[in-house]
Amino acid sequence: MSKAFYVTTPIYYVSGRPHLGSAYTTIAADVLARYHALRGERVVFATGTDEHGEKVAREAAAAGKPVQVYVDEMAQAYVDLWEQLHIRYDRFIRTSEPQHVRVVQAVFSKLLETGDIYLGEYAGWYCVPCEAHLLESEVQEGCCPDCGRAVERISQPAYFLRTSRYAQRLLDHIEANEEFILPDTRRREVIGFIRQGLQDACISRARSDWDIPVPGDDTQSVYVWFDALINYLTVAGYPDNSAQMGDTWPPDVQLMGKDILPRFHATIWPALLMALGLPLPRTLFAHGWWLADTGDKMSKSKGNFIYPQEVAEELCELSGARTAVAIDALRYFVLREVPFGLDGTFGLRTFIGRFNADLANDLGNLLNRSLPLVDRYLGGVVPEPGPGAGELADDIAAARDGVEAALAVADYRGALEAIWELLGKGNKFLDTREPWTLHRDGKMVELQAVLYDVLDVVRSVAILISPFMPVVAEDICDQLGLEPSEALQWRLVEGGKLPPGTRTRKESPIFPRVDMARMEAKLQAREAAVEKDKDEERQEATTPLLSFDEFRQMDLRVARVLSAEKIAGADKLLKLQVDAGEPTPRQLVAGIAQEFSVDELVGKLVVVITNLQPAKIRGVESNGMVLAAGAEKALALLTVDRDCPVGTRIR
Repeated sequence: MSKAFYVTTPIYYVSGRPHLGSAYTTIAADVLARYHALRGERVVFATGTDEHGEKVAREAAAAGKPVQVYVDEMAQAYVDLWEQLHIRYDRFIRTSEPQHVRVVQAVFSKLLETGDIYLGEYAGWYCVPCEAHLLESEVQEGCCPDCGRAVERISQPAYFLRTSRYAQRLLDHIEANEEFILPDTRRREVIGFIRQGLQDACISRARSDWDIPVPGDDTQSVYVWFDALINYLTVAGYPDNSAQMGDTWPPDVQLMGKDILPRFHATIWPALLMALGLPLPRTLFAHGWWLADTGDKMSKSKGNFIYPQEVAEELCELSGARTAVAIDALRYFVLREVPFGLDGTFGLRTFIGRFNADLANDLGNLLNRSLPLVDRYLGGVVPEPGPGAGELADDIAAARDGVEAALAVADYRGALEAIWELLGKGNKFLDTREPWTLHRDGKMVELQAVLYDVLDVVRSVAILISPFMPVVAEDICDQLGLEPSEALQWRLVEGGKLPPGTRTRKESPIFPRVDMARMEAKLQAREAAVEKDKDEERQEATTPLLSFDEFRQMDLRVARVLSAEKIAGADKLLKLQVDAGEPTPRQLVAGIAQEFSVDELVGKLVVVITNLQPAKIRGVESNGMVLAAGAEKALALLTVDRDCPVGTRIR
């Protein structure tokens, strides 16, 4: 059996609802999978969800749900969205499934035996939200370089993968195989990362009930990132199907966001494969991010995620397009707007503008002009090509070759530009040959040749765009009177393959134009409403003036932190016991767990307000408040500039 084309996305962490960022990678993988299937190849397209890790357990607890119930719901959210986005995968893998757990433990056991995994001591920085161990040089003012949140200093026994053993071999492979890491900017970034010194990777942590246990050691769990990377092997049938893995392995293209390339996919992953004696993937492609229209990276903390369903609904409302067509338009936009590999800024105005210009004007225009002409002059029947037909055959072949060359290196924009160049020639051909004039002058042979050539371009474009816009491609076939399952085959992207005698169907335009003035009025009204809400919030936030007597009513005192512990199910809260110079310690609840570690708080002098009414927070009583600087999160705790007795009043 010939090897399948094996394409993967990263598996998505189930700590939040799927959004445009995760959809972007999966749409790109779907296009490659559909393209290779269209060429008659066997395809394995794998995607899925990453379901282990401390962060997932915390999210489940915060939602008040058992972890398995929580991850089942989150995984289903991805399955549902992929269906809505016309994504046709072959395998949806979940890391909580028993088969994957077994594969992870088999890999771990094998590398323990070979000495590529060893038990050591990890001491360093750890980011809980990213589930990432960080080097000292990567920590930026006590914060994670990726998410910007506070990191924790931890020291504990842990297992390590001897990544350093394979550093030079990996570097040699990258430098000898330019297509191994794309685009080239990311390739150079990874080379620089390795040359700084590739350290052995920590691949376990203290045992938790949710993570995969380290085989033979009930004190440790497999680190979530090591577990997640192995999913690609699970899909290929490792280790049970090792003898037959060659019909799938190695992956041809592995797609991912640029943030998870250097530390994980381009170093730990290939080192792991080298240790197992398995071939490396042909290409790792790291794409850029879609940014919010403010230019900010999408994040949960900023609440600025873009959701594909909402964008499609907006287009449907503005244009009257079918939902399936709006989804295809979004698939087209994200792969056409910016080169795959660079960051892009998503704005509704830009999206609608390209919908009108590229889809309604260029593609829709050629279809909507040619079909009525065939209906009017030829009774709605595709004519025999006859003498003079085939003038656009070379242009069809050039578009096909351009798409093939572009998709060989995941250049989606280049592929779509090649298709749109063909559309441009088809529209120009219709304008210059003027079939209406040929009909007036009675030149029926020439008229038939011109209309056949134009419809042949439309048919070829339907095949070329089908990996990008599968529903639109089928709609075009329907209007041409063709059966999509028969017409949409790559070998038919050739001039002269439109069957004469086919009866066309004149239907409503696939891409109804958006009234830009109406859209602009709607957006301006929405922006004005948002600005009004912000003004009201600013007015509400205006700090009222206090009288001196009112200030004196606040009992502010110096206190020493005696102990601190995290509150179960609340990743931001700590329960503190403080000595404020009173007969017994005072208990406080403070939302500073993500900014300050327990170790750095104990013994610290802080300023507290002691005469607040008691409050219960997550079931824990709080008798006062620790004062901190920072509007949205604690940047620093208020303290005193010299040692003074606890209980000293602030005045």
